Amino acid sequence: MFDFFKMIHYKTSSEVEIMRESALLVSKTLAAVAEMLRPGISTLEVDAFAEQFILDHGAIPSFKNYKGFPFTCCISVNDAVVHGFPSDRKLQNGDLVSVDAGVFKNGYHGDSAYTFAIGEVSDEVKKLMRVTKDALQLGVEKAIAGNRVGDISFAVQDHAERKHKYGVVRELVGHGLGRKLHEDPQVPNYGKRGSGPKLNDGLVIAIEPMINMGVKEVWYDDDGWTVRTKDGLPAAHYEHTVCVRRGKADVLSSFAEIEAAEKANPALCADY
Repeated sequence: MFDFFKMIHYKTSSEVEIMRESALLVSKTLAAVAEMLRPGISTLEVDAFAEQFILDHGAIPSFKNYKGFPFTCCISVNDAVVHGFPSDRKLQNGDLVSVDAGVFKNGYHGDSAYTFAIGEVSDEVKKLMRVTKDALQLGVEKAIAGNRVGDISFAVQDHAERKHKYGVVRELVGHGLGRKLHEDPQVPNYGKRGSGPKLNDGLVIAIEPMINMGVKEVWYDDDGWTVRTKDGLPAAHYEHTVCVRRGKADVLSSFAEIEAAEKANPALCADY
């Protein structure tokens, strides 16, 4: 089923269950990553581990070679908002690390992201993480049939920007998800209530607040992918794969296993 005017593809219940399997595999991958994060490990090592984990579970990394992106994960450290290149750089105490991954399994993609704090971080960084994660949840709560994309967008922006004075990135947005990694509609993290495409039952979207501690403006690094904050302040990024349903959104990915691994790893700060 799809909308000819916006090419928005709606998923059947069986397709949603296949996508749930993909999304939950991303969650398991991020949980496994959470177990290994520590000062002294390089982001290239993390990426290689995540790739093998996904392959070992019968799936393919969605991001690798997508439009030329050469890695399995986007690993964005400190002032890198999203699309960070894994490198030989070793993580240090105080680093803020966003890990974004996708898998392709049984013909459908799953997509999720989580931000981790290595060791001790400031109260300001903890607040940024908490507010961004809460903004995601508020956006998810608006992903119900009968609402519009703008209702999700407004919920995220209102919490992060209006209430907490953070910068909400304009250049990058959430998106539809299915047989393709990026489908219609786009899901911005800013907007007006009641605006944008209508949300109908069976629409699967990736909701992903990208929130800067300072200004909303960003710039692209020399690699052509890594997006950084203009003022050099840190950014946080959390993402769920969500199916629009009547009455309450169905979150296909999960943070439960990631949060458990985060709390169990003494090298991570889970108190925020």
